[in-house]
Amino acid sequence: MRAREKVRDGEEVAGICRRLRDEGSLCVVFTNGCFDLLHVGHLRYLEEARKLGDLLVVGINSDASIRMIKGPQRPIQGEDERSELLAGLHCVDYVVIFDSLDPLPLIELIQPDVLVKGADWPEDMIVGAELVRRNGGRVARIPLVPSQSTTALIRRVIERCGGNGLHGCDTGAPE
Repeated sequence: MRAREKVRDGEEVAGICRRLRDEGSLCVVFTNGCFDLLHVGHLRYLEEARKLGDLLVVGINSDASIRMIKGPQRPIQGEDERSELLAGLHCVDYVVIFDSLDPLPLIELIQPDVLVKGADWPEDMIVGAELVRRNGGRVARIPLVPSQSTTALIRRVIERCGGNGLHGCDTGAPE
């Protein structure tokens, strides 16, 4: 399956999850985030999340919801590019773009067995945790890779390129 084919709407993924659960004892894992500039921290986090079940569904914030959360300069990459890159990872089964500020409507729709967030989130602040536990599921918190974040990546690019924009980092190679 091509990466783009793994990007689906929430209703479709919920239907796939229901069908697969009906066919056997499938454990659906769900996580979410902006995933603006994909980095090794994201990959390792998603690989660990995938180990917790049989199917990993990743919800990503739409461009509009990221702007509401992080301000007008973000996202760096659009939702179509972010979702396709995530879908191309071996550990990700499906990607769903959501417009709300938080993923609760999507969590209610998917009904995951395991809800995953980074260990930087206190469990009592994880959106959807109560719902998942009430339905017999569990919440997992995965340690983050030190010094790996989108904000840190943006800062490194700015520091290394200086105030010269791309000219400070120009390698002569085509982009």
